[in-house]
Amino acid sequence: MPTQPVGRTTEISALEAVIADARKGNGGALVLRGEPGIGKSTLLAQARQDASDFRIVEASGSEFETELPFAALHQLCVPVLGYLGELSPRHREALQVAFGLATGTPDLFRIGLATLDLLSSAARSGPLLCVIDDAHWLDDASTRALTFLARRITSEPVAMIFAVRTPAGGLDELPGLVVEGLSDADARKVLADGVSAVDPRVRDRVVAEARGNPLALLELPKSGGFALPDTASLPNRIERGFAARLAGLPADARLLLTVASADPTGDPGLLWPAARQLGDGVVASADVAEASGLVDFSTRVRFCHPLARSAVYLAAAADDRRRAHQALASVTDPAADPDRRVWHLAQASTGPDDDLAAELARSASRAQARGGVAAAAAFLERAAALSLDAGLRTEHTLGAARAKLDAGAADAAAGLLTTVETGPQDDLTRAKADLLRGRIAFARHTDGNGADFMLRAAHLLAGLDPEWSRECFLDALEVSLVVGRANGVMDKVVDEARSAPPASSPDILDALVLLTAEGHQAAVPVLRRILADRPMWTRRPALATMIAAELWDIETHAEIVGRLMETGRETGSPHTLRLGLAQVASAAVITGDLGKAMSAIAEEEAIADALGVPSLRYPRLHLTAMRGRRAEGLALFDTTAALGIGQLIANVHWTSAVLHNGLADYPAALAAARRATEPGDLFLAGIALPELIEAAVRCGERESAVAALDSLTERTAPSGTSWGLGVTAYARGLVTGAEADYREAVDRLDGSPTTPYRARAHLLFGEWLRREGRRRDAREHLRTAHELLSGMGMEAFARRAADELRATGEVARSRSGPGGEELTLQQVHIARLVATGATSKEVAARLFLSPRTVDAHLRNIFRKLGITSRRQLRDLPDPRIIGSVEG
Repeated sequence: MPTQPVGRTTEISALEAVIADARKGNGGALVLRGEPGIGKSTLLAQARQDASDFRIVEASGSEFETELPFAALHQLCVPVLGYLGELSPRHREALQVAFGLATGTPDLFRIGLATLDLLSSAARSGPLLCVIDDAHWLDDASTRALTFLARRITSEPVAMIFAVRTPAGGLDELPGLVVEGLSDADARKVLADGVSAVDPRVRDRVVAEARGNPLALLELPKSGGFALPDTASLPNRIERGFAARLAGLPADARLLLTVASADPTGDPGLLWPAARQLGDGVVASADVAEASGLVDFSTRVRFCHPLARSAVYLAAAADDRRRAHQALASVTDPAADPDRRVWHLAQASTGPDDDLAAELARSASRAQARGGVAAAAAFLERAAALSLDAGLRTEHTLGAARAKLDAGAADAAAGLLTTVETGPQDDLTRAKADLLRGRIAFARHTDGNGADFMLRAAHLLAGLDPEWSRECFLDALEVSLVVGRANGVMDKVVDEARSAPPASSPDILDALVLLTAEGHQAAVPVLRRILADRPMWTRRPALATMIAAELWDIETHAEIVGRLMETGRETGSPHTLRLGLAQVASAAVITGDLGKAMSAIAEEEAIADALGVPSLRYPRLHLTAMRGRRAEGLALFDTTAALGIGQLIANVHWTSAVLHNGLADYPAALAAARRATEPGDLFLAGIALPELIEAAVRCGERESAVAALDSLTERTAPSGTSWGLGVTAYARGLVTGAEADYREAVDRLDGSPTTPYRARAHLLFGEWLRREGRRRDAREHLRTAHELLSGMGMEAFARRAADELRATGEVARSRSGPGGEELTLQQVHIARLVATGATSKEVAARLFLSPRTVDAHLRNIFRKLGITSRRQLRDLPDPRIIGSVEG
């Protein structure tokens, strides 16, 4: 039996656990983190040995392929591509597009799910081990796809083991283990086993300098074991050791190794033709090069360690590197692999070359079309460096910055923009740069200048492109809404938009200016005409939904959201889908369908998880407030407020007011409602006013309640919706104490889909009647309120209604729940989908899971709800599901 690595008991146990679980069908991932040479590759070899009964597929990140989209994923999947025929046509096509086997635009969700389907198919005949070495050099698209995969194999017989260098890090959200240095005793054993003879006077020093690094223990005695100590980092010293071995080789052997190090594919079919381009002596030096121990020439070209490859490439003279890249470019098929060919040509270039820059720009376009924004950025950045024309250089740099930002590298994008600042600029260039600075600022959650940059761009474009200028004003507002920063931005945008170029006909910008200047009475007719423009719903979705909510028009809001979801499903746009789902959830909270809200939140979180970005917070805030659980709500409010983002904080204040009014903690509700109404945000300032009025009346602050009522009336009267007028009527009843106002509220809201507000109208009327001594009349309204509130799962308000009923002498009937453990949001979504007849495969596609994982969730759902079949789930009333859900 092969010997296990010395001193790695903990690490081997962790590997064995992941492999054993996968053998049982409970897949998982483990990321081994550590400095170069610490033994990660040795542990990967140990994992292969422990999984001898598994099918093993492998991939390795490449320092020179970090920008080529899906390169590492393709490498991993090549051995199992024979299973493509078992996939659905959509999944098969997704992988073919990702791997360049078909034309089209990659869809990360479909690619992730298709890869899961592919590996699941390969694992049917036995468990599967995926080994991914040098994961810090994975291309961005592969990193996202593999992270997506690693999170979704819990019910598959698949184990994934990654090795990643620190401090480079990566894959931070996956379970990980830091591989530390060996103890002195273990280090001495490794040194004794690996080096035939070490001077005793040197041995102690090697052990001390190696700091437990196994590769250093083996390499330092070969190169510099007797040298004076220096302050260089250990990886640098190891690289110098590899370089020292290289220095003793003939020139032809060094050149052959340089070609091997410059080719990230490790394909002998490229190496040997390229070597022949450089001369017969280079080819003939293969035995000498291999005898150095630096490289292995077999079915794939492999260096003994990634540091060896880096050492070879960096030690080569600049002219030799250029010759190597030129040779590789000459043997790379321009039809099958045009982008890698042009990249080699770019590395071989000795100076500016506009023709080569144009080729790089074309490669950038191809990469962008395949979803390779990181590759597009790299190609454009190199194109800028090779451009003679200053204007083209600036255009390529701006394009590279846009691509960097799209790839999530906001800091790198900002760095590229600094080079634009030093060159010649006209107003159009300045405007494009400012728009990018605005997007970068919004991407950096700590930078609040995004709107300022976009507004500056709008002014620069006013004389050049009036229509684009007006769009920039709206960009500033809409982007701030999407990222949760609208707080105070609307006033600034509207104030500066007064000087915007005029539109051919009134548009959103004119309507917002009118709303700010003359109020709702004047602006509502214009806003309604704007909302009637259906193409605007998908062109400016964030503004469209916010304007509909500002008008208290839940019906139009539902139509807009429906169109948004339809567009998102058709196009597969993750951003459109996420916004649509967040709005579905918020609207469902307002209409009292908390189960639907939970499902939408779960689906949005699944998309965010697949993208590797934070989920949208505000739908959870709305849901948590309406459900009325104090501890859960306060914890969520605290974590969200800590983010310090303007509109999100306004959402926290509004939802905090709702929660505390439900809990009858009126002082806390009043303080929160005041903070929510101060910024004047679209929708939030208006919907928080009823909370302020109720809390102010209960706290005896009549003047505040009257002022808030005037403001609420000014907003809702021109809109004329049953929701707005009904809420205003019960708010007025709180201030006036007039029975007619409460009756008007009940009547108006009876025709509105906003059930929570209808229930609250009955609750407030019942409370007023009881205080008037009319117990019998109060019971009717309190009973209705309690049935509605408890049926929706609005626990705090339902308790208020129950307390009031008890005060009239009647005990509220409790609703029976399923008992036992609570469902998660994801389980609620799965339960609701299955209850409508969806198959496991259909549910899996919606939530980016495997059908096997969905079935595992269903087993847990059945256990928690005390049922045994899908039919029982279909027969279960939805309130039974939503009445017992954890956040």
